[in-house]
Amino acid sequence: MKRAAVTSRSLRSLGYDSEQQVLEVEFSSGALYRYEEVPPEALQALLEADSLGRHFNQVFKPQHYRYRRVE
Repeated sequence: MKRAAVTSRSLRSLGYDSEQQVLEVEFSSGALYRYEEVPPEALQALLEADSLGRHFNQVFKPQHYRYRRVE
């Protein structure tokens, strides 16, 4: 999946597969995770947030999206 760099202290890049609704998140540490069943609206809200890292921590972690570490 192709990822695009983002401006964030905690997130390095994001990638999204709209057909499978899978979000790839590369953290500043280099760790790469895939989150499943992420609706496009959730991605859009993340991209529009004032702070991507804060939004991710406040919304994605409590939502309990299934995820796994890729790298």
